Amino acid sequence: MISAVAEQYEIHPQTLRLYEREGLLTPSRSEGNTRLYTDEDLERLEVILKLTRDLGVNLAGVEIILNMREKMAAMQDQIEEFVSTLNQEFAHQANRPSPVESKRSLIPVVQMRTPAVVEIPNNSKKKRSKA
Repeated sequence: MISAVAEQYEIHPQTLRLYEREGLLTPSRSEGNTRLYTDEDLERLEVILKLTRDLGVNLAGVEIILNMREKMAAMQDQIEEFVSTLNQEFAHQANRPSPVESKRSLIPVVQMRTPAVVEIPNNSKKKRSKA
């Protein structure tokens, strides 16, 4: 609830309402229209407070930074998915024979026989004369 969050983070409830109006926080609502903050909302609030209190960033800057963080997280998810797909493809290809191995398997195996011993005459005794 807003009062508990305000007390926990030492901020005025109006500040939380302002963050909601600015679109920085979007707590869910109960049936009685009470604001309910999730763990993700509280993590986001901590980032907002760090940016505003410690770094002096105004709310427009906070909005830009939060949007960039979301885009970066989405890109990171896409990269991880891409790497996972590549790893699966490499693993799949590692289990397949390479095109060279596939072609080798189509070449019939020829068995070599030991050749019969054939004598070759030695013509080294004859010498040629230079003319």
